[in-house]
Amino acid sequence: MSEPRGKRLKSSVPVCKTHRASAGSAVKQNLPSIVEEGLCGVSSLLMELAYRLQALAKIFDQDDMALPRVAAYFHQESAREQEQAEAMLQYLSERGGQYCNKDIQRPGTEQVCALLPALELLLGQWKEEMAIMVELCQLAREHGDPHSASMLKSHFLQPLTPKIKLLGDLLTNAKKVGCTRDGAGGFGEYIIDQLYEELARSD
Repeated sequence: MSEPRGKRLKSSVPVCKTHRASAGSAVKQNLPSIVEEGLCGVSSLLMELAYRLQALAKIFDQDDMALPRVAAYFHQESAREQEQAEAMLQYLSERGGQYCNKDIQRPGTEQVCALLPALELLLGQWKEEMAIMVELCQLAREHGDPHSASMLKSHFLQPLTPKIKLLGDLLTNAKKVGCTRDGAGGFGEYIIDQLYEELARSD
């Protein structure tokens, strides 16, 4: 018997509107439709973020930018977001859910021309990702799926929290030392070196 679909409150979780529910799956156990749709939608969101970070990396690979460590950092974070997306898809599959292929949106990085706005974009994306993960955790608990709630908290939320704090602190310091939105301050390589050092300490 399929799960009844009542009216849902407005949510920031990017649920898949055209999701093919897998209620007949032999391995599906206690995976509410709203959680399945949320996992599907968030997987696509993570892929979009990976694509956006890859686009940022290519900006700093260009000859007129020539910030190789900055580019390497965004390549690294892009790979990590892709790994997170794949991990979520694997979990969805293990629970008997299905993933609906979705067209990945354009990265929207055309106006980025310096490190400061690039990091601000990344911070905004991570904050949005965290808010969505928190809400998806709550949805899972409310619909009787503590397993998904626990998985989201341990594998997605907990690693994200220190990264957001670190990046926020770094941006504050960057502005204090004169890093500009057009890159004229020349602090790009220095800032990213700081970021690498702090990330290495937190791993």
